[in-house]
Amino acid sequence: MMDEHSLTYMQDLLARQQAAHLKDPMPSRATRLDRLDRLLKMSEQASDSIVDAIAADFGHRSRHETLLAELSMTQAAIINAKRHVGKWMKAKRINTPLAYQPSRNLLISQPLGVVGVIAPWNYPYQLSIGPAICAIAAGNRVIIKPSELTPTFSVLLFNLINQHFSSDEIAVVTGGVQVAEDFSSLPFDHLVFTGSTAVGRKVAEAAARNLTPVTLELGGKSPAIIDKSADLHTIIPRLAFAKLINAGQTCIAPDYLMVPTGQAQHVADQLRKASQTLYPDAQNNPDYTNIINARHYQRLQGLLDDAQQQGASIQALVEASNPSAPNGKIMPTVVLGVRPDMRIMQDEIFGPILPIMEYESLDQAIAYINARERPLALYWFGEDKTQQQRVLSETISGGVTINDCIWHFGQENQPFGGVGASGQGAYHGEWGFRAFSKQKPVFIQSRLSGIRLLYPPYGKMFARMLVLLKMIA
Repeated sequence: MMDEHSLTYMQDLLARQQAAHLKDPMPSRATRLDRLDRLLKMSEQASDSIVDAIAADFGHRSRHETLLAELSMTQAAIINAKRHVGKWMKAKRINTPLAYQPSRNLLISQPLGVVGVIAPWNYPYQLSIGPAICAIAAGNRVIIKPSELTPTFSVLLFNLINQHFSSDEIAVVTGGVQVAEDFSSLPFDHLVFTGSTAVGRKVAEAAARNLTPVTLELGGKSPAIIDKSADLHTIIPRLAFAKLINAGQTCIAPDYLMVPTGQAQHVADQLRKASQTLYPDAQNNPDYTNIINARHYQRLQGLLDDAQQQGASIQALVEASNPSAPNGKIMPTVVLGVRPDMRIMQDEIFGPILPIMEYESLDQAIAYINARERPLALYWFGEDKTQQQRVLSETISGGVTINDCIWHFGQENQPFGGVGASGQGAYHGEWGFRAFSKQKPVFIQSRLSGIRLLYPPYGKMFARMLVLLKMIA
């Protein structure tokens, strides 16, 4: 028996799925619905086990956050795909230029074959199954590699998928960094990676050796801008929730906050009130999630220490009830007086820490954002439509939510994806269906075609036809 962590095992698994794809290269709507039904059934029946496994890997993970951000969103995506997959599959009539009529153009969505998914640890179920939903709806086979930082969940997902699917439909491989590196080197027909920009570069490089197309969902420093026209009473609780869900371990969480000059302390005070309402006694609150492991805990503490040593003001939004008894949680924190050269303003934070910086004008805020790598998300709070339009027009980011944060991710009728250093490609809903399909153009020539008038021997008729083609193009 082959070691399931070996490159040979993964190559054999990929070969089996490729062979299965060749036997059924264009799965019927009924077949795709059956696979989506089984995925939905798995999600519903195993919800408690999934919640418990993720909590075990985190040390503590809010049950309700897992139900909302992992299971509810995944189930909604499956239901959406089931509802629309028949329409997505249909060949589309494309306009045919007059010069080529009465011939016809069609666009056919054809499954690529086998899609690989490398999932991260922060939302291990949603970011494993989310891309798989789109790939299955598109008629593909799928192999998933979950993160080595969530071993309990990874084993559970391996067992669940094996219970509900044959290995030539959907499969899971588990293991550490070497397995992930070997996985990314396989000649998939498409590869999806969600994780850090640094690792994303390595995945893209490995995939490029096989000319495997990639969808990269990466991170970065997603800014949030509060305009002077914003209603703080309304928006501050929204900002606090988005920053603190999953203890800030969310790739689209607001990474830093920009506020008008003189407003930093006032906004910090309002965030304190909101945070204490959301998470009273956060240290012992079952709704507040742990940092995933000791290494990430120390990384976050190092960002705070560096900022404080350089003169920044560190302010806890919720005080620990027993600071001498660490339990894997970092209290919600804001950092004031930050400078661009501090590590906290250079590294993606990925934790419950929010730097607040002031800006004198919107020009200055936009210039600051544009001088840095393009973020995965951008958030703007305010009622001034002119300023809002400037931000939308003059910055580039993967996605935007106005007067809230993170909820653009849940829109199944919109693409989700990064740009530049925050990623490439997009999925969700029909956008994911098309990302994991070959959009194949088909030209159907008519028996009455006049194209023969362009054949040699060339002469006056050819010259007249060229003139005509230009006129009716």
